[in-house]
Amino acid sequence: MAISMLFAVLLAAVSFGESSYIDYNTTGGIVRGKINVHLVPHSHDDVGWLKTVDQYYVGANNSIRGACVQNVLDSVISALLDDENRKFIYVEMAFFQRWWRQQSRKLQNRVKELVNSGQLEFINGGMCMHDEASTHYIDLIDQTTLGHRYIKDEFGQTPRVGWQIDPFGHSAVQAYLLGAELGFDSLFFARIDYQDRAKRKDEKTLEVVWQGSKSLLSTSQIYTGIFPRHYDPPDGFVFEINDISPPIQDDVLLFDYNVEERVNDFVAAAISQRTNHIMWTMGTDFRYQYANSWFRQMDKLIHYVNKDGRVNALYSTPSIYTDAKNAANEIWPLKKDDFFPYADHPNAYWTGYFTSRPAFKGYVRMMSSYYLAARQLEFFQGRKGSGPNTDALADALAIAQHHDAVSGTQRQHVAADYALRLSIGYLEAEEMVSSSLALLAESRLSTRPANPVTKFHQCPLLNISYCPPSEAALSDGKSLVVVIYNPLGWKREEVIRIPVSTERLTVHDSSGKEIESQLVPLVNASFNIRNFYVKAYLGKSPSKTPKYWLAFLASVPPLGFSTYIISSAKQTGASSTISKVWASEGNTNSTIEVGQGSLKLLYSADDGKLTHYLNSRSLVTAFAEQSYSYYSGNDGTDKDPQASGAYVFRPNGTFPIKSEGQVPLTVMRGPILDEVYQKLNPWIYQVMRIYKGKEHAEVEFTIGPIPLDDGIGKEITTQIKTTLKTNKTFYTDSNGRDFIKRIRDYRADWDLQANQPVAGNYYPINLGMYVQDDSMELSVLVDRSVGGSSLVDGQIELMLHRRLLHDDIRGVGEVLNEEVCVGDRCEGLTIRGKLYIRIDPVGEGAKWRRTFGQEIYSPLLLAFAEQDGNNWMDSHLPSFSGLDSSYALPNNTALITLEELENGKLLLRLAHLYETGEDKDYSVMATVELKKLLPNMKITKVTETSLSANQERRKMEKKRLIWKVEGSSEEPKVVRGGPVDPAKLVVELAPMEIRTFLIDFDRIPVYSS
Repeated sequence: MAISMLFAVLLAAVSFGESSYIDYNTTGGIVRGKINVHLVPHSHDDVGWLKTVDQYYVGANNSIRGACVQNVLDSVISALLDDENRKFIYVEMAFFQRWWRQQSRKLQNRVKELVNSGQLEFINGGMCMHDEASTHYIDLIDQTTLGHRYIKDEFGQTPRVGWQIDPFGHSAVQAYLLGAELGFDSLFFARIDYQDRAKRKDEKTLEVVWQGSKSLLSTSQIYTGIFPRHYDPPDGFVFEINDISPPIQDDVLLFDYNVEERVNDFVAAAISQRTNHIMWTMGTDFRYQYANSWFRQMDKLIHYVNKDGRVNALYSTPSIYTDAKNAANEIWPLKKDDFFPYADHPNAYWTGYFTSRPAFKGYVRMMSSYYLAARQLEFFQGRKGSGPNTDALADALAIAQHHDAVSGTQRQHVAADYALRLSIGYLEAEEMVSSSLALLAESRLSTRPANPVTKFHQCPLLNISYCPPSEAALSDGKSLVVVIYNPLGWKREEVIRIPVSTERLTVHDSSGKEIESQLVPLVNASFNIRNFYVKAYLGKSPSKTPKYWLAFLASVPPLGFSTYIISSAKQTGASSTISKVWASEGNTNSTIEVGQGSLKLLYSADDGKLTHYLNSRSLVTAFAEQSYSYYSGNDGTDKDPQASGAYVFRPNGTFPIKSEGQVPLTVMRGPILDEVYQKLNPWIYQVMRIYKGKEHAEVEFTIGPIPLDDGIGKEITTQIKTTLKTNKTFYTDSNGRDFIKRIRDYRADWDLQANQPVAGNYYPINLGMYVQDDSMELSVLVDRSVGGSSLVDGQIELMLHRRLLHDDIRGVGEVLNEEVCVGDRCEGLTIRGKLYIRIDPVGEGAKWRRTFGQEIYSPLLLAFAEQDGNNWMDSHLPSFSGLDSSYALPNNTALITLEELENGKLLLRLAHLYETGEDKDYSVMATVELKKLLPNMKITKVTETSLSANQERRKMEKKRLIWKVEGSSEEPKVVRGGPVDPAKLVVELAPMEIRTFLIDFDRIPVYSS
């Protein structure tokens, strides 16, 4: 009977219903007094992850994942052109550029109309959606500038909104520098700690005003929206062609008519968020490959939901949503500091990726500093319309900042692709750098050739003791010329170390004066790495075997170079001092003192351990130890299947690494530096260096291959221990910029349940970290991104390397087990890196951290040439500085961009290095004299811009949205640098301020005739 009734109802519907074309009304905008549901169509397109960037673009390698960004953009543009009410946002310019190049002029013009009408809006606008933990602020600025310049040049648009929806935690630098200083009105993201999200949802504080800078405060704050769930739509509203959400079936002649049901589902989901304006992110990873499957359903939802009338639905963008929130004139909660670390589960802290793929992280940092120096030299020679340049390196570095690139969370073949792109970019930039240095050096010639004749060579594998130009035997009256370029704005005196093959050598400086030098014997650990990795990188074995490191003290002017000549010593003359070797075997002294200058380190002769740090100048005397240990990676076989992997750090116990057997302590002593060699086991080797004129210790560590034969993945850490009473408090940097106070087992925004007391206290480190008590402070600086913590008072712990056996089930689907192969031989990755340690009286450490931190980021650039006879100084300029000879940048200021653009303008960025109150001498207003910074230019116009140089700063500030913030009346006044007087041309910089300028100029010839 029931079946008969149902059949009768259906028959009636078919008999009397009418199926016809429906003109869906999607024209509506915001309706006051109603809940407005902003539908924001988007596709999150990773610039590399499981597949390479080009594989994702063209849709190759689909056995891994069926993703094709080309299809996304083709399909979306077609759907937008079909209906003027539809909208879409796009983020990753690395993909959009690829697509744009392949389009006809006719279609490009139609797309420009979509952009101008607001149907297609560029959001974020960098080349990629960058990581926020493992990135340096200069790289973040550069990759964003590249994307913003493209959008401005091609479309005349300036992005308004930050869209960092997928990075695994969020930095303070992202908020104020890569947000407010870009002119963004808002910032949106999805990933925050699961405990933090639960509290914010309950208290309705998912939307805040975020002040990321303690120095700039409200002058650089940004409205920030955190999604209540992930960056996908609510359940039941995902409409990719293969997704399972029920479509709206509104044809009365077809079964399963469900308009009322779907409208009710929509209204219920909207009401549950309890606010007048709701953003639904309509998309997720690599969606809209068939865009009509989405837009058809959204057209229907908007039409029927608005006919129902309980809530209002509209096509929207984050910009429209931001304006609506601002118009509400509400008072917003204030957020400070950052959103690290991120956990999505009680045992899943995403703090392993702070260290994952440490060699790649080091390579990205190395290429970043090289790019900064190369752009300076490109400017000094004048940017050319043809020939080698820095563009390929810029593109490669930009996509390497992606949140699955430098983070170390990509698959192995993708990591290799990123590295290959960097290598290709480096080779072209290297050619340009050599050409520029030759051009500058040859400016003394009476008739300077159009193309320089000097051939310089560089040594990118110096880290593994490989430098063919310096290893060549010096015979037949030949000498080695070393040109040393300093990309910083102040004079530097640093020890240079290069491998050489002979003993009796002399070093002469730019004035022809012989200077002191020292030979340090190469050790077996260096030979082993050198031989294996040179063949791995270059496909061939080294042709020569160096015997020593030659060390000498170089003095290099700001933004300039000095020349040093290395020659074979005469039989009767002076030559380099060979280090004296001291071994602890058979020694009767209980203490070994190392160091020739103010700094001395004391070691125990019994066990070879560091015991004390002494500085005779600062009168610091401190107990100090350094050790290594490893965490065993959890394999996920207990009650919780969470393993340690590329993203997640979940330790399963910690184990100290002790010397295997009685390993003797070996000390090399000399007039320039002392070195302490320690081999802990077959896969950990360390050299501690103390330079005579420096007051820090340099630790060069070599780790790997990490053994897995016991079936246990390992995460290698080092600890620096003191007796400082630090009260659970330590400080870590934010992207190499501000330092943020951390307290063990504590979060300022919620009551932390510390399920993982180790992993939950790890933070990202790009510059360094420090601890302090009432009398002293211990600082450790790093040469790449690592994870670190202070798990015990007075101690700093850094994770240096990871090799694991299980995937952490976060999508990458591959174990973090890096190997390097030569022929049929494969072994686990070995890494070599550096740490820098210093102990100061409390309040004195910032000077070293800031100054030396810049020198770590921007190492001296070495170029080598060969000369016959002794005529180099007669025919070449022995030294050069791009600054006025009487000038250097203030000690609290850095030049972070000097780049000649294709339009002939100069892009200049200056950064204050200190925070308010960080240092009693340097946390003050700084001034830079442009006439002396750029003495060989006639400056005709200076325009201050946003951080990415895509709009005038003055206009940006005028249109900045004003937000009411809780407790804002209590804020101290912030004074920023004032306008630049066109006559005086002096730039002021307040603490932590970065100012960006576009400069019109004419060159003044600098070459002698």
